[in-house]
This record gives sequence, structure tokens and C-alpha cells, in this order.
Amino acid sequence: MPRSVSGVEMRKRQAAHIEAPPQAPGQPRPNTCCLCWCGCCKCLWNEDRIERSERQTCTKMDSIEAVEEQQPSLDEVLSWARSFEMMLRSPEGRQVFREFLRSEYSEDNLLFWLSCEELKKETDPVVVEEKSRIIYEDYVSILSPKEVSLDSRVREGINQNLAEPSNLMYEEAQFQIYTLMHRDSFPRFLNSSVYRDLLANRRRTCLDT
Repeated sequence: MPRSVSGVEMRKRQAAHIEAPPQAPGQPRPNTCCLCWCGCCKCLWNEDRIERSERQTCTKMDSIEAVEEQQPSLDEVLSWARSFEMMLRSPEGRQVFREFLRSEYSEDNLLFWLSCEELKKETDPVVVEEKSRIIYEDYVSILSPKEVSLDSRVREGINQNLAEPSNLMYEEAQFQIYTLMHRDSFPRFLNSSVYRDLLANRRRTCLDT
């Protein structure tokens, strides 16, 4: 019959493997895994777990750095001054222009234009109806704090189209806001510190490289 291991012998074996001070009764040991009875941090399972965690951290940091490095080139920034349309089609351009509009409390013009662009892509009647209603409540309704400036004729046309909404029902209103941004906000944007600082930064970057 096999000899039982006494409590004293068990404690000696544990002491030979555990370098850290004993834990209070009832408290789990740090870094303890089900494959390592001694609770040390030197088992292969624990080393593999730490290595995986470090790889995941590096991957996240690489992703963050990649996003931070996605800056518009000097040529692209210069092209915005030549074409309002080109700036609107650029994600970076829209972001910078939106920052400027926010400083003038007219960011809603761009958000309305973008919402209309998204609506044009929809073909599902249910989605079209829902998005049309949201756009109306957010940017057309006189009760909305984000109401954009539309003339009475265009507004009346939208009200009539609400009965049978389509993905193009805001096309005329969108063009009116587009024209407003192009003629009014865009020239001020090109003379603003937002654009000029970005342009100077891109030029410095080109000289440094």
C-alpha cells in the first residue's frame, strides 16, 4: 500500500518550488494556472500566456501608429485649394473642413450633405424611409437645433416627398447646402489657421524628408 505524504513533507516540497512568500489562506496565488500546481510564474503555460499578451499589445500599438501616420500629402492638401469637390471627396479633407466648420458653428451643413450622400446609396425601401425620416428630423425640421438653411420652395418639396420617400428626395436641398458651403464657408476655410497650419506642416515634412 503506498505511503501517504505527510503535511510536513508536502510543505517542504512546496517550499522548494515556491520562491515567493506564502499567501494568506483562501487567497489565490498570482499567475496560478490549472497546469502548474506550485503557482509559480515559470511554467511553460504561463510563459506562453505572457508572450501572447505582449504580441497583442504590440499589434495594437502598431495599429495606432498606422492610423496616426495616415496624414494627407502636400499635393493632396494643395489640391483642396483648387477644388472644393476634391476636398469633399477626401476623407482627410472632410475631417479638416469639418473641424473648421465646427469653429463657425456650421458643422451641421456638412453632416447634412454627408447624410444625403449615404441615403443615395440605399436601395432598400425600408431603410430609405427610415433614413429619410431621420434626416428630416435632424436637419430639416424647424424644431431641430441642427436645422440647415433651406429656402421655402425646397423645404415645401421635401414635405411633399415625405409621403413617398426616395433615396433622391433631398437632392435639391443637398445641392443648395453644397453651394452654400462652396461659396461661403470654403473661401474662409482656405484662409483659416486650420488649413494654413496643416499646409505649413506638410511643407515642413517634405523638407525634412
